Amino acid sequence: MAAAFHLTVAIPTYNGANRLLRVLSCLKYQTQVAAIAWEVLIVNNNSTDDTVEVVEQARVNWPDAIPLRLVNESQQGAAFARIRAISEAQGELVGFLDDDTLPNVYWVAEAWKFAQAYPKIGAYGSQIHGEFEVPPPERFEQIAGFLAITERGPDPLLYTPESKVLPPSAGLVVRRQAWLDAVPPRPLLTGRSPKSILNSEDLEAIIQLQNAGWEIWYNPTMVLFHQIPAHRVSREGLLFIVRSTGLARHRIRMLRFTPWQRPGVFLVGLVQDCYKAARFFWANRDRLATDVVTACEMEFLRCSIVSPFYVWCEVWRR
Repeated sequence: MAAAFHLTVAIPTYNGANRLLRVLSCLKYQTQVAAIAWEVLIVNNNSTDDTVEVVEQARVNWPDAIPLRLVNESQQGAAFARIRAISEAQGELVGFLDDDTLPNVYWVAEAWKFAQAYPKIGAYGSQIHGEFEVPPPERFEQIAGFLAITERGPDPLLYTPESKVLPPSAGLVVRRQAWLDAVPPRPLLTGRSPKSILNSEDLEAIIQLQNAGWEIWYNPTMVLFHQIPAHRVSREGLLFIVRSTGLARHRIRMLRFTPWQRPGVFLVGLVQDCYKAARFFWANRDRLATDVVTACEMEFLRCSIVSPFYVWCEVWRR
């Protein structure tokens, strides 16, 4: 059955009432979209704030040509919200926006144009700039990727498996059928929730697309602005984000390998991670208490060592 729309813009949200209107306003005034049939889908992931009322408020002056729908997802976690978005979407493509990412006025048009230029593409990410409530710490650019900031230059870039670099889910556009064919319906990584601090659930899905033979690209003409509040660039906020990513690293690493390869990869990876962590600690031990970026780098290395055991415990718990 042919898709009803070219593109579904999906916005998973949890208690994003105070952020959603700005995102919807950016979508409301998209330009160069006359030839594109598209819709907006809000996925409410158990919000306890005024998310529903905010969507109803947005509908008052919403363009008739762009359907604005709201669905609920009761399983907590960003992975479940995205899976629900894929299930509910009526577009050939599904573009994910977070409720704190603001697209420029050409984002929808550029998303559709890029897919036409690359027929083997399974997913492609945006160029994402940070807009900070307060200045981030010195040398923040070394860890900016943990906050989904993606500035890889003005030219399109193919992410290869060898590079071990992938786009974040914020601003990610996927072919819906490719996702349905390649991504299992029950993810191991579900996103941060009251029951788990593991993130990288977006990378789990993207790697599965890549493993299935689909190309993953960076599209610099799809531009987003990530709104980053002060608490997220505090020492505690950054360490928490880095910790959530580091603890999921074992799962992300193993996805690249077949089951028979994984025991050997685990042992080699553990030895390498221990060596890197010990070397980094010795070289930077005097700065760990005072330099936020150094502390985050150390935390990522430490959690990478713990990651296999943490993930195994998480699987056993479930």
